[in-house]
Amino acid sequence: MDNFDIGSAINEDGKWETVSSEYLFRRPWLTVRHDQVRLPDGRINPEFYVLEYPDWVNVTAITEDGRFVMERQYRQGLGKTCYEIPAGVMEKGETPEEAARRELEEETGYGGGVWSRLMTLSGNSSTTNNLTHCFLATGVRKISGQHLDSTEDLKICILTADQVRQLLKADKIRQSLMAAPLWKYFAENGLL
Repeated sequence: MDNFDIGSAINEDGKWETVSSEYLFRRPWLTVRHDQVRLPDGRINPEFYVLEYPDWVNVTAITEDGRFVMERQYRQGLGKTCYEIPAGVMEKGETPEEAARRELEEETGYGGGVWSRLMTLSGNSSTTNNLTHCFLATGVRKISGQHLDSTEDLKICILTADQVRQLLKADKIRQSLMAAPLWKYFAENGLL
């Protein structure tokens, strides 16, 4: 591409005009919005739906001895129990890193370490409005017990890098917003 500019890789070129908007469903963790939109060429799409969620966070957490803090959790949407990295919803007033640190400790009892941002993703930029902020925490250690929400039911698993690599290569991490930062970590650290 001749006009490639990394600084404008994400912009508002071709933005649609919202002609009308109404909320069809509102709950704390999900809102459904019906928009009627006008495309740049003037065409109207009368049936466009946006799912509104709070922003999410997740953490690729690695212990002081180089093992990964993972979880096993049943997911009703898939009807399967899967390996995942610690994750959750940002609460009002939290920065992404504050939310990630809180979620890691609440779900696993691990904390501390050195933190950095790995990436920011959209689960489906076509129909959802939120972002997932992904962090890397190295040198974490057990600092407390779990503090799970009343609806959470998960098991902590401490895995080696080889075990996580096996999960990735065998297509066994199903949550794309969790697989992506793990793949990035393995790729950037020459662990594939």
